[in-house]
Amino acid sequence: MKIHLIAVGQRMPDWVEAGYGEFAKRLSSSECPLQLVELAPGKRGKGMDLARAMRDEGKRMLEAIPKGALVIALDQRGREWDTQELSVQLDDWLGQGRDVALLVGGPEGLDAECLALAERKWSLSRLTLPHPMVRVLLAEQLYRAWSILKNHPYHR
Repeated sequence: MKIHLIAVGQRMPDWVEAGYGEFAKRLSSSECPLQLVELAPGKRGKGMDLARAMRDEGKRMLEAIPKGALVIALDQRGREWDTQELSVQLDDWLGQGRDVALLVGGPEGLDAECLALAERKWSLSRLTLPHPMVRVLLAEQLYRAWSILKNHPYHR
């Protein structure tokens, strides 16, 4: 099983690359390696149609989802999991043997088609988080959940 983090946004600051990279590297030799798929954001600016930008992002996001993957939308209206609950979710994903696609939208969120396709909706927090930080937070929490399942000392 692979976990595909499909996210809108490119050219992240060095601290994001380093933080995400550290935890993705730690997961690379596990049974659930983490792979980032970066999508260019839709065109935004003065007088631009935000709905069109979201549809464009959504279309490319849907095309990036591996066939048969469990699709989970990161959405503020989703269910919050604590770390233990995430480890239970990860164990369930591993048991299913399917790839997992985590969808992270652009500044306005996910397109309606992406939300409709998602089998689950997950909220990282009730706080508004900067999109670059979401990548680091997701990678770290996935590694932490895996470490719980493997009784690795990282979680302590």
